[in-house]
Amino acid sequence: MENFELNPLVEPAVTWYEKNKRDLPWRRDNHPYHIWVSEIMLQQTRVEAVKGYYERFLHRLPTIEALADCPEDELLKLWEGLGYYNRVRNMQCAAKVIMESYNGQMPQDYEEILNLPGIGAYTAGAIASIAFQIPVPAVDGNVLRILSRVREDDGDIKKEGTKKRVTKELFPFMPKNHPGSFNQAMMEIGACVCVPNGEPLCHSCPWESMCLSHKHGTTDHYPVKSKPKKRQIEEKTVFLIVDGENLLIEKRPSKGLLAGLYQFPNVEGWVEREDAVAFAREKGLDPVFVEPLPEAKHIFSHIEWRMKGYLLKVSDFRGWKNEKEGNGILISKDEIRMEYAIPAAFETYAAYVNLPLGKKGFL
Repeated sequence: MENFELNPLVEPAVTWYEKNKRDLPWRRDNHPYHIWVSEIMLQQTRVEAVKGYYERFLHRLPTIEALADCPEDELLKLWEGLGYYNRVRNMQCAAKVIMESYNGQMPQDYEEILNLPGIGAYTAGAIASIAFQIPVPAVDGNVLRILSRVREDDGDIKKEGTKKRVTKELFPFMPKNHPGSFNQAMMEIGACVCVPNGEPLCHSCPWESMCLSHKHGTTDHYPVKSKPKKRQIEEKTVFLIVDGENLLIEKRPSKGLLAGLYQFPNVEGWVEREDAVAFAREKGLDPVFVEPLPEAKHIFSHIEWRMKGYLLKVSDFRGWKNEKEGNGILISKDEIRMEYAIPAAFETYAAYVNLPLGKKGFL
């Protein structure tokens, strides 16, 4: 690997990219705000899933100033279904810094972009190289994978040290005239040719003649990835408490997992039917119908929720006050769909009350 020359990879990749790149909304201009939004959305999210979110987000928040001024509940609703909600919170923090320190314009310096809240080396590299043609690398999982295969690099791509090393190694070879195209070419090769799951499409790769793992038949050995830690299992019981078209939701704590989002009331552990009835009565409600719901599962990065549910129809809420002693909010499903962000963890149960979440809610 130490003797592998990176410079010959540049021109074939850029030439291939210009002929084969996908037509994606964020590639239709080089606006730094558009690049920033797309790159943050694309972290841990598939391209096809992002398209609708991207268009809606920019329609509602067309400028950095609009992002900085957006109320938090509305901001989280725009992000509903994308997950990792701290990503958009950090975006808003960065937008406020840009408004205060850079007159509302993305700074045209790599280090200054890198110093903004929530922007790491990859995102800073993407914005700097694509929007401002600054010759800096943007190393994500796709780039790590294709470079590990082309030069048989056995560094563990799950380790931050490997990412930092590869980023440092790329700096001297970044082309001065088209750094953004080179970075996007590597991302595109990784997404469409040297794919993460399944056999790489070596016959379509501009690096086929130079790739050591292709030459040696070792593509299945790369990249090297350490096994993820075992997820913590948490059991929960979820309650869908309804009165006609109205539904009970509550706000999660301001810190921790899914902070500040709304949810269906729930408790730790699995409980029986009589416990579900008691839960509603403790809130001052009178259940008139209780239906057990099927089990559901949701996987976070390090936690797995295993859920049971109950649908509880209650007699009318007259005299019952929203947010009384933490009881929650009684609100129509139409209002929830338009204004309140509920995480995808509850999507299975939302379907039982015809409440579409995330992208389904705005299609």
